Amino acid sequence: MKAKDIAELTTAEVAEKLEIELENYNKLKLNHAVAPLENPVQLRFKRKFIARLRTDLRKRKTAEAAK
Repeated sequence: MKAKDIAELTTAEVAEKLEIELENYNKLKLNHAVAPLENPVQLRFKRKFIARLRTDLRKRKTAEAAK
């Protein structure tokens, strides 16, 4: 999901998506600790996607507070 796609979501949807992605990332990390993942680069992509969601959510909240 690109930044353009994230911008089209509502604030509530972004927050919900962030929670889901954090849960998925933690499960993936735990699975990787137990047995190596087939593609460990997935962890990096999940981390970057979570950062994109957090950045967009923070940007929306500061814009809303400025009003």
